[in-house]
Amino acid sequence: MQTAHRRIGVIGGGQLARMMVGPAAELALELTVLANDPQESAAQVAASVQLGSPDDPEAVRRLGNSVDVVTFDHEQVPPEALRALAETGCAIYPPPEALLYAQDKLAMRELLTELEIDSPRWWRIESSAQLADALKECGELVVKTVRGGYDGNGVRRVKTAREADDWLARDGVLLAEEIVFFDRELGAQVARTPQGEMRHYPTVETLQRSGRCYRVIAPAPGIPEGVDKRAREIAAAIAERIGVVGMLAVELFQVGEKVYVNELAMRPHNCGHWSMDGAVTGQFEQHLRAVAGLPLGDTAPHSRHTVMVNLLGDTRQDLRAGAALALASVPAVKLHLYGKEVKHRRKVGHVNLSGEDVGQLIDAAHRAEKLIVREGEKK
Repeated sequence: MQTAHRRIGVIGGGQLARMMVGPAAELALELTVLANDPQESAAQVAASVQLGSPDDPEAVRRLGNSVDVVTFDHEQVPPEALRALAETGCAIYPPPEALLYAQDKLAMRELLTELEIDSPRWWRIESSAQLADALKECGELVVKTVRGGYDGNGVRRVKTAREADDWLARDGVLLAEEIVFFDRELGAQVARTPQGEMRHYPTVETLQRSGRCYRVIAPAPGIPEGVDKRAREIAAAIAERIGVVGMLAVELFQVGEKVYVNELAMRPHNCGHWSMDGAVTGQFEQHLRAVAGLPLGDTAPHSRHTVMVNLLGDTRQDLRAGAALALASVPAVKLHLYGKEVKHRRKVGHVNLSGEDVGQLIDAAHRAEKLIVREGEKK
């Protein structure tokens, strides 16, 4: 197989890197993971692991010297580490100038404003007085840290400026957003190569719990044609404008016939886990195809619908015992465990189930979920 880049480095040893390991082997790509610890999710299964922190410029530089192209398990890599990586001469996908818009929420909002893409009304907050003025307009706001937030971390609803004083004192600048009362949340994903080839995945419906993605239905049931079209247009416009290479996920709020952008992610994303078993080309294979310079794969669904449910840590510590019960009870379920220590509400895996009837798929997927994570559940 002729590829532009055969040796792929992944910064970060979490479950997203873990789920790249299988597709990399199938594509005859050599994958090296930079992990903090040999027991991290990806480090347990990758053939090649380098130990080091993504915050350490020397560790990042070392990875870059050993591979042809570097990509990411997460976006939170410090700028100095990215500069060290660029000095190695290896390709970086997505490029640091694109990655900025997933790292910096203010930069992201400025980009969307420039592109005239709808998003919640927002304010750059540098003082308690500025936040108080914004609150006079809305009464209640969502305040976010500019960098570092994920899975509900770094997000706070406030009614008074005092409620954000600690973050403002620590960070100096925050993002404040108007609260959007949405009908539902959606996810739009597109893959893009360095040459600009793009492939869209079906727009999906997502359900969040405590700031974490809990369930995805693909494609989104009953989505209006105009909403689906606009979601795809938004993803394509962002990917093209900033030169994304790999997977781009756009988290959206649907309000009637309109959509508003909530967040961006430039890597495989929770809203695309369904594609591992529900689409011709799963998002992890697609991401690797893009960064390696291979042609992109077909994104068509195998079935009318696929339901993905995240497994969040609950009362059962031995997930393998629960998995055996779930596989017996729901033989069609596809199970993905991350090899992580079980902690309350921590993502420890996910299940996919494909078929025709959404209601039946949801019921069966949640039945499997409960058997896996809850002690004492009966089949």
